[in-house]
Amino acid sequence: MKTADLLDLFLLAALWGASFLLMRITAADFGAAPLVFVRVAGAALVLLPLLWWKGQGGVLRQHWKVIATVGVVNSALPFLLFMAAALVLSAGLMSVFNATTPIWGALVAWLWLGEKPQSTRLWGLVIGLGGVLGLAWGKADFKVDASGMSPALGVGACVLGTLLYGIGANAARQRLAAVPPLAAATGAMCGATVLLALPAWWWWPAVNPGLQSWAAAGLLAVACTALAYLLYFRLIARAGTTTAMSVTLLIPAFAIAWGWLVLAEAPTLKMLIGCAVILLGTALSSGLLKFPGRG
Repeated sequence: MKTADLLDLFLLAALWGASFLLMRITAADFGAAPLVFVRVAGAALVLLPLLWWKGQGGVLRQHWKVIATVGVVNSALPFLLFMAAALVLSAGLMSVFNATTPIWGALVAWLWLGEKPQSTRLWGLVIGLGGVLGLAWGKADFKVDASGMSPALGVGACVLGTLLYGIGANAARQRLAAVPPLAAATGAMCGATVLLALPAWWWWPAVNPGLQSWAAAGLLAVACTALAYLLYFRLIARAGTTTAMSVTLLIPAFAIAWGWLVLAEAPTLKMLIGCAVILLGTALSSGLLKFPGRG
């Protein structure tokens, strides 16, 4: 891998790792729907001018229905679920569950598209899901707090969110293969913005969030969403999909570090062990790691 691509990979992991920290900082002040609306609307405002500058506006108009549908499944709904989880779970723990996205993607491809994984990837599914169960078992507390969430519900939201990411990724591969990634990302953000406009207005907080929360929400929209998407697409174009997917293995390390440095969310030994198990399963199920002599 070239040095420039390696730098992009680590910068992307740092940005997406920081997104979990920013969700933790802002979720309580905004609420899930308003914060996701600010995130996707801000990203759309950044991406739309770039889309027109690249001359891809016609592509978006031609495929807007399917792009918007995939955007709802792959962006709006998972973002909402992770925002809700941010009310009760640490940034590091959310990022660990997020790292299971390739596992769910492989499972959905098997059950929906009939793409049975080879032996190594199958073992990756088993190992990764075992790690998820182990971490979830440690958070099986159903006591609801003032936000209406409990740790167990937060875990469920993360798992459902990553499952939706897996469904969305396979749907995009089936329906958006001919659509340029920038058009797909921009359309997804626009579709999510339209979908969430009314819920965000309805549940807008009675007390307007402070300047710190607005600044964090702005960073979440511009840096962790719009800029991160651009880095991701550039990495795919230069280094390939497999290399770009490996960012999921780096995100938890950055998210745990950000949470520890900024919010003093020190990881527990059980969390670190669960993280290692999940990342091993992710690496195997996505084909980034293989058993010697096995497919």
